Amino acid sequence: MTLHLDDLSVRRLGECRYDSPFSEMLSTKQTSPHYVAEGDRVLLEDTVSMLAEHSLPPGLVPSFEAAGPRRKIYFDPARVTAGIVTCGGLCPGLNNVIRGLVQELAVHYKVKRILGFRNGLQGLTAEHRHDTVELTPERVRDIHTAGGTILGSSRGGQDADEMVDSLVLHGVDLMFVIGGDGGMRAATFLSDTIRARGLDIAVIGVPKTIDNDLPFTDQSFGFQSAFARATDFIESVTVEAAASPNGVGIVKLMGRHSGFIAAYAALAANAADIVLIPEIPFALEGEDGLLAHVEQHVRTKGYVVIVLAEGAGQDLVEQCGLPQQNGRGTDASGNVKLGNIGELLKDRITAHLTAAGLTPTMRYIDPSYSVRSIAANAYDSVYCLRLAHAAVHAAMAGRTEAAVARWRRRFVHVPLSLMTSRRNQVDPDGDLWLSVLETTCQPAEFGLVRERVHVRTGFC
Repeated sequence: MTLHLDDLSVRRLGECRYDSPFSEMLSTKQTSPHYVAEGDRVLLEDTVSMLAEHSLPPGLVPSFEAAGPRRKIYFDPARVTAGIVTCGGLCPGLNNVIRGLVQELAVHYKVKRILGFRNGLQGLTAEHRHDTVELTPERVRDIHTAGGTILGSSRGGQDADEMVDSLVLHGVDLMFVIGGDGGMRAATFLSDTIRARGLDIAVIGVPKTIDNDLPFTDQSFGFQSAFARATDFIESVTVEAAASPNGVGIVKLMGRHSGFIAAYAALAANAADIVLIPEIPFALEGEDGLLAHVEQHVRTKGYVVIVLAEGAGQDLVEQCGLPQQNGRGTDASGNVKLGNIGELLKDRITAHLTAAGLTPTMRYIDPSYSVRSIAANAYDSVYCLRLAHAAVHAAMAGRTEAAVARWRRRFVHVPLSLMTSRRNQVDPDGDLWLSVLETTCQPAEFGLVRERVHVRTGFC
């Protein structure tokens, strides 16, 4: 995907005419680390070779607009109504972002009216649009200590015109959408409808995905908390497997299309023998297949520990043709439903080891909800707060159709269209996956690619 400078430009509602409440702090760049000049940009690419390929002057190479407070803002804070909604699945840090938005809006920009829309985008539909909550610094003071979201969340596509009607009815000027790829798509639909109607409403996304699969951000908020919690389960399963005859420990973690949580948690625990992720296909049967590798570990070490991303091996699930395990249809957010690769591996490993005279003691856990529901750790708490600050600064300065993200360790504005343009995945040839291979000592692939046609018809 080749991007040019114009692809990274962020839409502005108009000229910034009001002095920012931060104006005294933002007098010069030399005296204030807060100051963000309008021309401040953060390079998209960070290697000399990549920059050289463009053959352009420095000011024309692809770069993001830097996030942060401006000396002049677009909206009059005294007349602003802000709206906040949380969308999609739970993720550590949602309450932290809500708290950060409310505090920045109310305390520093003196915004008097902040509305929280309940239960995700359902709260913007005609049926539920009056189910709102007034958010104040007092009301959100301690919410960061709890997991989940005080506003509630949901999945599903709602009608954009109906949602914009709700924003108009409530007089919302700034709309903050906290969500994953589905939430960013919804924010895009909102923005398109708002623009088509000629309305003066800023829409800013705060991207979250526990799978860390959104592009153009160094790391999604909540991800560090999630894989740290997942590490605890890997360690527990390892203890159980090691203490059992022919122990097999399997931990199935989140990761529909991207294996970041499985990879990072496995590295942190440093106890997994095998890591399976969606980006790396694998075969079960054959002398180089997964089952043979599992058997080898059990024979030589006495047990084996497998860390499994939920989206791994979906081709194998489909080939088995088991109705109860097939991934069929889509959920309310339009995601294809996954087959249960964990249950399949349990059955296949049990059958294989039993036939080999190594009747296993199986320890299998799926701690997804336990991971999703925790409060943010210290790292994510700081990260969420800074994202919230950046989101408020962007909206007050009249930026719209954009998300705030951290790129190359700087906070930037990313056009919403780019946040859903592709998926961030583990690079099979990258240094992260190489670290996993070095740590687990597993082969680069289970089964040869040329054998997969035979495997597909032979193991079910």
